[in-house]
This record gives sequence, structure tokens and C-alpha cells, in this order.
Amino acid sequence: MALAAALARAATRLLRGGRPPCAPAASVPVLSHRSHRQLCGLPSSDEEPSAAGEAEPWEETEAKILRDVEPVVELVKDILHSDRYGDGGFLSPNDEKVVVEKLLSHHPRSEDKIGCGLDAIMVDRHPEFKKSRCLFVVRTNGDWEDFSYRKCIRAYIEEKYPSHADRFMQKHLVQRRSQPFRLPK
Repeated sequence: MALAAALARAATRLLRGGRPPCAPAASVPVLSHRSHRQLCGLPSSDEEPSAAGEAEPWEETEAKILRDVEPVVELVKDILHSDRYGDGGFLSPNDEKVVVEKLLSHHPRSEDKIGCGLDAIMVDRHPEFKKSRCLFVVRTNGDWEDFSYRKCIRAYIEEKYPSHADRFMQKHLVQRRSQPFRLPK
């Protein structure tokens, strides 16, 4: 335990500007701070290290991810499944802001989805799956295209919690045919 903490402190000192004594500055490859931390197995700047300098237990990280994504998922469920918006309804400015910032910006193909520019976010029936309601990007030229909030959540988790993303998604985001997508309460 003490050895791990000492190694973590030494690695942190090196990453904050120190260079190993045997390597001249010119021979050290240039890497970003984030890359250094990822290569060393240390938490990146958006992950807080635990007190002992060890990886957080799965349960703590799982709870942290849930606290992070659950409000957005609950909002989207409310938008899609309540009577607040009818088919073809445009989101309110507040709901649209959350959906764009917390979801659409993380979609793997967000630039393609937005295209020539974002005019609004709309709720409507999916063109192929008539019983499903989904979110649509309405572009400034009048075209519109659906986007998956699940893909957005997945991409966000993979980006922010890379070392725990697979485990979290297997447990919480795998849609079983008999069960709808749900996060625990």
C-alpha cells in the first residue's frame, strides 16, 4: 500500500514537469497532460483520485456515473413519454438547452446530425418504428433527422469514465428485448 502511494506521488511529480534524470529533455516525447495521465494509469484530470492513490472501487464509480447521467435520462424519458410534448412538438428553450449540451454534443456523429445548423429539437414518432417516439434535430434548412439519446449517453460515459464504461454499460445500458432501457432508482 505504501509502495503504491509512493509510486503514485513520484509519477505525479514527473507528470507535473519533472523529467527523469537519465533522459535529456529533447528525447522525451511530447504528450499532453491527459495522455501522460492515461498512459501512467493515473486518473485523468476529470477523475478525482481516491485518498490512498488507488483506483476507486466499482461501487463508488458506478454511483458517481449514475448521479451524473440519471437526471438527463429522466428528463429525456419525461420529454418522450409524458404529455408535455405532442407529436411534432418543439422542446422548450430550457429543455432544448439541456438536450443539446448534455446529449447531442456527445453523439458520435453530432456534426452530421446538426448539418447546416441547429434550428430546434423536436419530439415525434420514428418514421420506421411508428410506436416509438424519439428526438429529432431540426436543421436551419428545414430538414430533420432523428438521434439516439442512448448513443449520446454511451459516448459521454466512454469519454468521461473510460476505465469503467464497459462495465457500467453492460450493467445499465444494455437493452433487453423484454425490458425497456432503465437506470436504477
